[in-house]
Amino acid sequence: MRVLVTGGAGFIGSHLVDRLMELGHSVRVLDDLSAGSLDNIKRWLDNERFEFVKGDMKDPEVVRKVVDGVDVVFHLAANPEVRIGSQSPELLYETNVMITYNMLNAMRDSGVKYLVFTSSSTVYGDAEVIPTPEDYAPLEPISVYGGAKLAAEALISGYAHTFGFRALIFRLANIIGERSNHGVIYDFINKLRRNPKELEILGDGTQRKSYLHVSDTVEGMLKIFEHFKKSDKTVDFYNLGNDDWITVREIAHIVSEEMKLSPVFKFTGGVDGGRGWKGDVKFMRLSIEKAKKTGWRPRLNSYEAVRRTVRELLQPKTF
Repeated sequence: MRVLVTGGAGFIGSHLVDRLMELGHSVRVLDDLSAGSLDNIKRWLDNERFEFVKGDMKDPEVVRKVVDGVDVVFHLAANPEVRIGSQSPELLYETNVMITYNMLNAMRDSGVKYLVFTSSSTVYGDAEVIPTPEDYAPLEPISVYGGAKLAAEALISGYAHTFGFRALIFRLANIIGERSNHGVIYDFINKLRRNPKELEILGDGTQRKSYLHVSDTVEGMLKIFEHFKKSDKTVDFYNLGNDDWITVREIAHIVSEEMKLSPVFKFTGGVDGGRGWKGDVKFMRLSIEKAKKTGWRPRLNSYEAVRRTVRELLQPKTF
């Protein structure tokens, strides 16, 4: 395939690029490097099947140029930080909704056949059904981030049905692993490096969520995409997560163990019943039965994914 990966120098995007290149595809990456790093894709820069374009998706002309000649767009570019919504909803609109709108207009004019979009479990809000299936309704996000992801989903569905391309939407649990530069594990490691004797934990520590290692995420995306291409669906939705879940307190213990520390845990108490911040979904576990019917299943459970991620993030970077 000729593939465009937006956000391809970022955390999940760069792992997807690695796998696509290993499988022999031709890959073009569009990234403004605001959150991503060229180090993540450095190994491919001189490969004849690889092209890197530094550009801002808020510019429609940039997007029009990069979609030219590709078969499929994996649209991963976004601001990944859920918490920023309470401080800067404008930024989440620009980096989730506006750039998706620009991509859809470019696809409409270019004849690209497929769009694969990484959405989020946050579109479900405080779901009353756990594990939460893809057909859960009504979707009621409790964060601006979740709202922006749901708005992007709706735009994608409308454009696909109207303009004749096909779209696969993944609702992701908490994705973790090497190269991640935000999230609870990353934060805990940095806090303990600054003060090994004490660890501040946002909320009351009982927040319980599902975590998926990025290697399992990428394999799931590619396997389900192949399955989707053989189906007759114009738009389809798949959860990607794990069958189990883990509390923030348990994550803090794993990080401390791996760093060989015994800090005092200091809980902030949080907001709205022990949440880490306004808009934090306290309990999240997605049903992955639909994904498993395609033959995919995660190799690491949430606990194993967390421990492996801690070890990966503690390793010195070698490029």
